[in-house]
Amino acid sequence: MAILENLSRVDVTVVEYLKTPPSVEKLAQLYRDAGITPQQGLRLRGTDAVERGLPEADDATVLAAMVADPILIERPLVETEKGVRLCRPQDVVLEIL
Repeated sequence: MAILENLSRVDVTVVEYLKTPPSVEKLAQLYRDAGITPQQGLRLRGTDAVERGLPEADDATVLAAMVADPILIERPLVETEKGVRLCRPQDVVLEIL
């Protein structure tokens, strides 16, 4: 995320979610802390999430699908000591720095 890379005061750890998907528990925690539902964290563009009925599915189904097929995770999800945000648009990250 360009904003974070340009801030020298911020130490960034990038998680390559396609290679190392988060657990169901971690995803649930991130969405809970961000104040959004797993359905709101679904990546719709370029995926088959709609065809699979995921936007209307229950949380457990959505989270399991995301872990099995991490391309379904909308990103970037940023976690700091001040909270979690799904940073679309990326300026949202400034709320938790």
